[in-house]
Amino acid sequence: MKLNLNNKNKTGFKTPNNYFNTVEDKIMSALKLESKLNQVNEVGFKTPNNYFDTLEDVIINKIEKKNTPKVVSLFTKRNILYASSIAASVLLLFNLSFFDKEVTWDSLDTETIVNYIIDEGIDSYELAALLSEDDFSEADFIEQNIADETLENYLLDNLDLEELIIE
Repeated sequence: MKLNLNNKNKTGFKTPNNYFNTVEDKIMSALKLESKLNQVNEVGFKTPNNYFDTLEDVIINKIEKKNTPKVVSLFTKRNILYASSIAASVLLLFNLSFFDKEVTWDSLDTETIVNYIIDEGIDSYELAALLSEDDFSEADFIEQNIADETLENYLLDNLDLEELIIE
């Protein structure tokens, strides 16, 4: 392919107006500034006297490894974890095997059963649903002779008279 350079009138390079009039002044001011910097004898940083003479010894002392034996602690996290898990398993083993008492209906007293029924909120209708006609016998309903005084004491102790009046 041939480049068509015949129709290009501009080179693409431009300089700002009055550039060549001021370029000489800018170059001279930069040279004067550089010559002033070369005249400065004092550098802004100072080192203490004999610093570089003792620097090597200081660095070697800091780098030098001290050969101390490694101390292994007996109470690491892993050892504590092992010991505590063994202690917990032994405690659980003794707790489950030695104190295991078998609960029977004969060992339960009536008060424990009543407290369970009260605490669990079991309703009398739920208790009645558990019983069947075979659970009752005629002997349960035979009249018993109860003294009037015993009946009166029972009613006074267990009944709320205000509740009876309201009903």
